[in-house]
Amino acid sequence: MAAQHVRPVFAVCVANEGCDDLSAGMLYRVLPDAAAATEGLLRIIDDSGEDYLYPAQRFVVVAVPQDEESRLLAVASTHVA
Repeated sequence: MAAQHVRPVFAVCVANEGCDDLSAGMLYRVLPDAAAATEGLLRIIDDSGEDYLYPAQRFVVVAVPQDEESRLLAVASTHVA
């Protein structure tokens, strides 16, 4: 069976209270994590450049046009610590 291409997912932080590694209004990359999703969590690459689990209600997942995904991924990789 051929491997499926998984499109990247992005989300905007709308609540960062108590989280030093999240910035309200900032766009973050969401990594696939089915187990976390069942618990109401998203795996986010945060401001530290690492991926951590955060409550999904802190974010709004946004639709990104497929032809713009590579541009966002290139910018995201240059801003990772």
